[in-house]
Amino acid sequence: MDDPFLQRMDSELAGWTDPVRCLRDAIENDEFELYCQPILQFAGEERYPMAEVLVRLREEERALLPPGEFLPVFEHYRMMPQLDRWVVRHTIKRLAAGSRVQRFTVNLSGQALDDEEFARFVAAQLSSQQVTADKLLFEIDESDALLRLGACKRFSDAYRAIGGALLIDGFGHRAVSFVPVKELGVKFVKVDGSICRKVLSSDTARNKLNAILRVGQTLGYAIVAECVEDQDVLLRLKAMGVAYAQGFGIYQPHPIDSLAVA
Repeated sequence: MDDPFLQRMDSELAGWTDPVRCLRDAIENDEFELYCQPILQFAGEERYPMAEVLVRLREEERALLPPGEFLPVFEHYRMMPQLDRWVVRHTIKRLAAGSRVQRFTVNLSGQALDDEEFARFVAAQLSSQQVTADKLLFEIDESDALLRLGACKRFSDAYRAIGGALLIDGFGHRAVSFVPVKELGVKFVKVDGSICRKVLSSDTARNKLNAILRVGQTLGYAIVAECVEDQDVLLRLKAMGVAYAQGFGIYQPHPIDSLAVA
């Protein structure tokens, strides 16, 4: 077996006699835990006004599986919409119960974007828990924003209609394109770590970031720098005019209740 993807899938599925049933059971039995990583705001009343929601899978023999070990299985069996629904439902419940973190960001998979019922599901969950849409920010990966622009726009139009907002994640990882930013009316752009990590050492990275900042002033989006691990990088980002930053050098992921409980 020479294909790296097939090798990884074979390893991840070892011992799973019925993978689809295992995935469904994990969702139905709430075998996941939510973590979150706060996002720093350089200026403003709230130092950490929002946090990205992350998901872990509980396993009997090993405490918690990181997403890299189970998300590919969900993707392979096209079950990401079910997992995304679980994450959204439990994040909204956390908000409804009260939270010191005023806004959570949730990653939305390409498969969920292709699901025409997903926007209605989100609206129904928010309504049933009496949580306003401005408390939940959806992150769409740059690749999905480029390759699934129609599906992204359908979701964006529906979610913005009830007061929600979107963020494009991994921005600038490929050639910088502002077409999805305009089409989707995003409020935040999360600049890819390959740019942020090099702002001290690379003119190309600084020029890219400056261009993203300049366009942001025109289009009205705020910038989040991701994968920030160094204090000198953090200071340079602040000096350049970046509004928000996220990374292990700022705040490591923690169980959502340890950070969010009001």
